[in-house]
Amino acid sequence: MRVVFVIALAAGLAGCGTVDGIGQDISAGARTVQGWF
Repeated sequence: MRVVFVIALAAGLAGCGTVDGIGQDISAGARTVQGWF
């Protein structure tokens, strides 16, 4: 599971070019993980 998370994080950071985009990606990832539990 850790490998999947790292790959998703790397893809998300590569896809956004601004600090605001990084914040949105992190928030979306946190909501996704929260939905798993």
